[in-house]
Formats: sequence, C-alpha cells, structure tokens
Amino acid sequence: MESVDKHVVWHHARINRVQRAALNGHRSAILWFTGLSGAGKSTLAHAVEERLYQLGCRTFVLDGDNVRQGLCADLGFSDQDRRENIRRIAEVAKLMLEAGIITLTAFISPFQVERLQARQLVAANDFIEIYCSCDLAVCEQRDTKGLYQKARQGEIKWFTGISSPYEVPLHPDLIVETGRDSLEDCVDRVMEFLAVRGVIELPTTRSLTDEYRRF
Repeated sequence: MESVDKHVVWHHARINRVQRAALNGHRSAILWFTGLSGAGKSTLAHAVEERLYQLGCRTFVLDGDNVRQGLCADLGFSDQDRRENIRRIAEVAKLMLEAGIITLTAFISPFQVERLQARQLVAANDFIEIYCSCDLAVCEQRDTKGLYQKARQGEIKWFTGISSPYEVPLHPDLIVETGRDSLEDCVDRVMEFLAVRGVIELPTTRSLTDEYRRF
C-alpha cells in the first residue's frame, strides 16, 4: 500500500500573512513562555494578552492545563508524551501564526530540543522564546495545588524540577525575572520587546535599554 503522505499536498490560501497583518494592524508571532511549574508562565501570558487586547491586537493563549483537556488529553507526563505534547502545540501555534494571530503559549516545555524544534517550524523572527526565571524554592512556595509536595513524596511521577529535569534555555529571546519582579514590570518588559521586534507599536515611546537594542 502506498503511503498516504504521497497524496497530501499543502494548499496555499488566497489570503496571506501580509494581508492579514495589514487588516489586523500588527504582525503575527509566537510567544513561547517556558519555565518551571509555578514560575508564572500562564499568569504572565494572560496578562500580556490582556494588554495586547487593549491595543486592539488579535491574540490567543494556549495554556498547558487547557490543552491537556482536549487536544492532548491522551498524553501523560513521560518524556515521550511531553515531547508529543509540545510537538502538537507547536504545530497549532504555527497555524495560528498563519492566521495572523499573536499566539502566547504557556507550557513548561522542559527540553531544549523540543523548544528548538518548535522554533524551527517558523521563520526566526516569528518565534520569541521567553524564559520565566524563578527559583525552585519560590515556585514551591507558590504551589497552591500542592504538586511539588506530592512529587517529593513520590505521589507524582516525572514532575519537572523534582523527578524530571528542566533544561534552562541557553539563548532565550527574552528573560523575565518572574520570581523577583512584579507582574506589571514583567508585562512591560514583554510589551517593550514586542515593539522592538516590530510585532506591535506602543502608543507611547519608552526608552529602550541596550539589552533590547541588540535585537
């Protein structure tokens, strides 16, 4: 039997990203928030989305817990399942990128190779890896679900930071100190970075640090 792949051809839409960007008033992009459980990925992603919404941007947040209730409901937390989870999310984010949406993904995504594969699905300027830096001790203090405690007691297998590794990004596009800085300050940093990368235009021009200028 012939492979089905031989009969599958990508269909090019009549409306492209440039046209959608002109309609939306902004570029589409993938904001890939990564960090330990409790580092503030989802909180920051949703806060950034709210700020973008106030500017009239078209956005959507792909949240780890939400996705596992549908698209990835069949996956567990083994290394293999985590890789498949990230692969699916990356493909969805790519489709949303083509749809003209600023997509914010909030996943632990613990492995460097999977984050790199997600990045390589799209053009370099379309993928923004944002590392939410937060000490493990702070993440444990924030853990209202008691997941870290259960992991330390052996009740949860393959828990990132305890019984499964988290590989800190080597060259993230942006680092936000979510364990130290206020949520508002972290949102400001992300918004300024998006302006520097040409994804959005801010209503007022703020001074940019040398750290931003290198991009």
